[in-house]
Amino acid sequence: MRGMLFDTVSGRLHTGGRELIGRWQGDERTLLWFDLGDEPVDEVGRLLREEFGLHPLAVQDALRARHPPKLEDFQDYTFLLFRGLSATSTDTDFSTIQLALFVGGRFLVTRHSAGSPSTDQLWREAQENPGRLAAGPAALALRLCRIMVDRYLGILLALEPRLDELEEEIQRQPRDEMLGELAGYKSHLKKLRRIFAYHQQVFSGLRTGALPGFGVEVRHELNDVYEHQERAASLSGLYYELAADLIESYLSIASHRLNQIMKVLTIITAIFVPLSFLAGLYGMNFEYIPELRTHSGYFILLGVMAGIAVALLALFRKQRWL
Repeated sequence: MRGMLFDTVSGRLHTGGRELIGRWQGDERTLLWFDLGDEPVDEVGRLLREEFGLHPLAVQDALRARHPPKLEDFQDYTFLLFRGLSATSTDTDFSTIQLALFVGGRFLVTRHSAGSPSTDQLWREAQENPGRLAAGPAALALRLCRIMVDRYLGILLALEPRLDELEEEIQRQPRDEMLGELAGYKSHLKKLRRIFAYHQQVFSGLRTGALPGFGVEVRHELNDVYEHQERAASLSGLYYELAADLIESYLSIASHRLNQIMKVLTIITAIFVPLSFLAGLYGMNFEYIPELRTHSGYFILLGVMAGIAVALLALFRKQRWL
């Protein structure tokens, strides 16, 4: 547990632990950001209910291991629940954590189910610039949302060059490994699209409703976060369709190559059918086959067979089958 207490009169910032809650409760001129990690669920739940007076059902949702992102307003605070990227997520093969925010007029409480690089970055920014807290809990919460969205955008933008490379490689020399890689991208992008759809609903609700803790003074920050989330959703949809198109292209090229191979094998078979017939005809074990006693019969038969093969090749080329 860690906290930041900002005195709006003196402009001083204090950092500490649970002891800051008492100081915040006793001084209405202070603003508090209290951050909770993966501490014991019972202890965190009791603290949120007793010290901050948060609704038990909202606390229950915030402490769940998995819960869809949501927005819910209460009498004097707003509850936000997101899926943030875990500390180990650097590409599309990502994992998520639960990131809960309780935003009130004088407090911001954040709770994450595991290590949160977004929260850590905001913590460092607030330490270097206490003005982050001076702007109010809502502005601080939206800054955290912006950092979270930017991490998703970084993953998506890093994927674009790889998709361009795969498109060129598929045209030049398709390999089976490419199909597996593209299928993986498609699966991960589908997951991203689902997460972004939830997040867009949350930010859309923040923009359209007058919610506790979010005043008109943060409308620009809110619009900024919404636009970046919308861009992330648009890119995930675009790259999902691109991955699907590349898979279709790979399968089409592979099918075309297979058809070419089958065409060559069919032509070879068509040429050898009459040749095999002649070889079989004169290879029968009858006692009397007149042509067998011909002095030049062997060479004549080879010539006939060669003539048939050349004639068939000429016919296939005339039909543009070769």
